[in-house]
Amino acid sequence: MALKIYEHMVVGDLSCNCYLIADPQTRQAMVLDPGDDGGQILQAVARHDLTVVAIVATHAHFDHILAAESLRAATGAPFYLHLGDMDLLQWLPTSLEMFLGVQDASPPPEVDTKLSDGDELKLGEQTLQVIHTPGHSRGSICLLTGSSDERMLFSGDTLFAMSVGRSDLPGGDQGALLSSIRDRLFPLGEMPVYPGHGPATTLDRERVNNPFAGEGSRFWSS
Repeated sequence: MALKIYEHMVVGDLSCNCYLIADPQTRQAMVLDPGDDGGQILQAVARHDLTVVAIVATHAHFDHILAAESLRAATGAPFYLHLGDMDLLQWLPTSLEMFLGVQDASPPPEVDTKLSDGDELKLGEQTLQVIHTPGHSRGSICLLTGSSDERMLFSGDTLFAMSVGRSDLPGGDQGALLSSIRDRLFPLGEMPVYPGHGPATTLDRERVNNPFAGEGSRFWSS
């Protein structure tokens, strides 16, 4: 039985997509991109009778990690982040003031495990594969799950429906972002894509039509 998205929550001031993903057999769950509203996320966990065994951020921007530490304390589950974004965690207070006008000297969440490309995260008997996709940040990742027609891609802020992540923040690189999408994501084949913001899409739709990274874009051959 494939992994299932038990709940999709839009959290925080920047409307981050937070996904509650679990193995239906063991009820072991992952919270992906806990951008804020930790209480709401915990209510969803309880409502579906799940056990959180992993808290994962696709990257270290504040709108994807603000509830990580409270969830870590409430569930005892480890927090995972790609090693390339460890320095970006220290930008948390500055970015909160820059984007929200909030002065907060609280420390960033503690990272229990630093992820690398190709790592596998287990939920029961099911796995999600870590795909390192730098460009939005140095340590941005996507997660690939399932097999054959049951595969799903969680793309963080790398790839959106008809758009791509911004590359003008610390650690961003437009060339690396486009290469990540074209070289690491598009060759995976057709599957649903669940991004860090906005609606779901598919890889085929983005490969053909995405105005920034698709085959018809002016950046395709750059």
